[in-house]
Amino acid sequence: MNEYNQSANDWRGVIRRNNRNSVIVIGIFILMYVALGLLVDTFIYSQRYFQAPLGPIFHQIITLKLFPYATLISTFIAIISLWIVFIFHDKIMLLGTEYHEITPESAANLQEKQFYNIIEEMKVAAGLRFMPRVFIIEADYMNAFASGYSEKSAMVAITRGLLEKLDRDEIQAVMAHEISHVRHMDIKLTLMASILSNIMLVAIDVLFWNAYFSGSRRREGSGGSWLVLVIIVLRYVLPLVNMMLMLFLSRTREYMADAGCVELTRNNEPLARALLKIEGDTQANVEDYTKQYNQSTHDSLRRESYIYDPSMAGIGTHNAMSEWFSTHPSLENRLAALGYKPKK
Repeated sequence: MNEYNQSANDWRGVIRRNNRNSVIVIGIFILMYVALGLLVDTFIYSQRYFQAPLGPIFHQIITLKLFPYATLISTFIAIISLWIVFIFHDKIMLLGTEYHEITPESAANLQEKQFYNIIEEMKVAAGLRFMPRVFIIEADYMNAFASGYSEKSAMVAITRGLLEKLDRDEIQAVMAHEISHVRHMDIKLTLMASILSNIMLVAIDVLFWNAYFSGSRRREGSGGSWLVLVIIVLRYVLPLVNMMLMLFLSRTREYMADAGCVELTRNNEPLARALLKIEGDTQANVEDYTKQYNQSTHDSLRRESYIYDPSMAGIGTHNAMSEWFSTHPSLENRLAALGYKPKK
């Protein structure tokens, strides 16, 4: 910490700004989802009414004179997908790891009891009505994550390496970060965005191949060729747009959770110290930790939820362009948001 200058950070402003960004991103996803459903319905009806212009077909769909079957079916699939993920979210997030749940009765030693007490303190500080389920992952690398679609279903998990290598204040800061994810309903937002994104990609892919083999691209008179052109463009552009929006949403929620940690602990230094220690430990054991991360074929499920993305190791080595394709802000930017900038 001696290498950084400390200044006051506006954590309230960070939360307000990033909450607005999240609302905008979710709004964009919903608009894209509805627009794609309307495009599918327009394509289907253009196949049925071969000579009809696309404009009147589209108008009849949005005025419900033609029933929007594709939009409603995809919405139903989205709801079922969300329901399945919500029910099994804890098992999905812990796939491929060796873990055990901690309760006041099952805590094996004083360290685990103190860890559980820390989470209880942060739960009270955050004003949560329910205690999250607590898990320890038996791994040497330092990381943690939270999951759950509501306060009642929330869970937090920490690796054994992080529990043993951070002091109490730093562990409290990490848990305040994770509790902030639960408090801000980040998991619900990212699950919704992820499912909408995946359904959109499946729909545009099916639509693309249907248009390709239907021969409608040769229908010059009815505007079918323009519709197929739009489908072709979307097939290659939509995955990139979805990815960029998901990554932006993930980075936004990390900034909010960092600011939420400061709000709960009223201290910005422990989280900054914890992030620097995690970074240093990861760099010092990069080969060993890479093997451990890769032992779980499901680790990609947790990447966006981790407090620290191991692929981001290195302070100041990532430019603005590379951060666009990252699930987490660079450590340099996170420290700056916490009020720490490198000394010149």
